[in-house]
Amino acid sequence: MTIYSYRAIDEHGRSHKGMQEAANEVDLELRLKRGGLDLLSAKLAGNKINIRRGKIKRPDLITFFFNLHQLTHAGVPLLESLGDLRDTMNDARFHEIIAGLIESIEGGQKLSQAMAARPEAFDQTFISLVHAGEESAHLPEVFLHITEALKWQDEMASHTKTIMMYPAFVGTVVIAIIFFLMIYLVPQLVSFIQGMGQAIPIQTRVLIATSSFFVHYWYLLIGVPIALGLLAKVIVSSSQAMRLRFDALKLNLWVIGPILRKIILARFANTFAMMYGSGVSILECIANSRDIVNNRAIAKSLDDVTQEIESGKNLTQSFAQTGIFPPLVIRMLKVGEATGSLDKALLNVSYFYDRDVKNSIHKVQVMIEPTMTIIMGALLGWVMLAVLSPIYDLIGKVKF
Repeated sequence: MTIYSYRAIDEHGRSHKGMQEAANEVDLELRLKRGGLDLLSAKLAGNKINIRRGKIKRPDLITFFFNLHQLTHAGVPLLESLGDLRDTMNDARFHEIIAGLIESIEGGQKLSQAMAARPEAFDQTFISLVHAGEESAHLPEVFLHITEALKWQDEMASHTKTIMMYPAFVGTVVIAIIFFLMIYLVPQLVSFIQGMGQAIPIQTRVLIATSSFFVHYWYLLIGVPIALGLLAKVIVSSSQAMRLRFDALKLNLWVIGPILRKIILARFANTFAMMYGSGVSILECIANSRDIVNNRAIAKSLDDVTQEIESGKNLTQSFAQTGIFPPLVIRMLKVGEATGSLDKALLNVSYFYDRDVKNSIHKVQVMIEPTMTIIMGALLGWVMLAVLSPIYDLIGKVKF
């Protein structure tokens, strides 16, 4: 099979560009025809095959599964539903993927099998859910679960970006103002102070020395933090043990660590509950949840949980044994196991942490604003005191 780069049009006259695997150009034309496209031109892709291998964006997946739920819930056959989605999909790459799904299903594969062959769009969690839906004949409900999960993940990703970006932005503003004061403003005031011919007080000498260091060694102030950051990145990437320690450190950072832990646990509980409620086995739920927590320390704990369960312990005992999950999660697991409503118990955990994360982020934002005001006030107060002290001394020596 060969990879072709093609240009085609659909039945509405819209142009589509993309890449497709085919035996030859005739085979390519037939494949595109089955996908609702008419071939205009084609050429061998050569070494350009990796250009379009990025992950499909979450908003596109939300649209895909939402529409798929609506169509299948209304009684539209799966192949017709996929055909409608293919024809309305604006993203050329996702258009190709849906066309490939249709072709695979027409070739005798199940939807979950066709999705498994396209990891750039569908991760293992979705594949397991769809497989469970196929086995239980509840695909529309599974599509709804996936849609809600993707919306929730999108919101949690937004929370994560907020907690990381807001302090970074405020810190950048503070550092920029400090550089402006020390490199531009203070040197101009220094020449004025030294021209008075007065003895310079200690706080003014400290300010002059600090400003002089900024003026002459600004490249060190910028370069050293960058070099240390790169060195830390190299050290962390050097081994699995260091990456594990770094991820564990992130969970214990002041202010950010507890919030990040809650975000990860909420993501885990939501995914676990969704999969378990769809009929996926507990071990498979843990394995797929491990892939989405995006933290090696918690992922290792989930591996330990799997080993404990395989050795004969129940779910609650296995989670409690790791020591990384808080009492709330353990208690909810125990209640869920006892009542047979494990998915509902974990959804309660997810809801609790989701609400707690929002409140925590709001508190951090509220704290940062007055903290920035205090820092800037203290800095400007120091500069003003250092500048005005010689002036007051000079005025005090004037005899009227």
